[in-house]
Amino acid sequence: MKQKGKFWPQVRAQIYEKAQQLFQEQQARTMSRDFKGITATKKELREAGYVYTAKLIVLRNLWRQNKGTLTVEEEAEDADR
Repeated sequence: MKQKGKFWPQVRAQIYEKAQQLFQEQQARTMSRDFKGITATKKELREAGYVYTAKLIVLRNLWRQNKGTLTVEEEAEDADR
């Protein structure tokens, strides 16, 4: 029986969550008032490149957290202040 890992299953879930967030942000920007909160399938997210972008963001944030520096989102919040 194959054991499930501890790192990748959690990270994979974060990646798809971030990809969905990126997709919805893009849809909200392009559809303006017509946006209805559409969600994409995993296949659509992969084909459109959202999964790859989300993977880079999530892994970079995890690396920064382990290193003890600010994540991308935290840096953006600090810049807004």
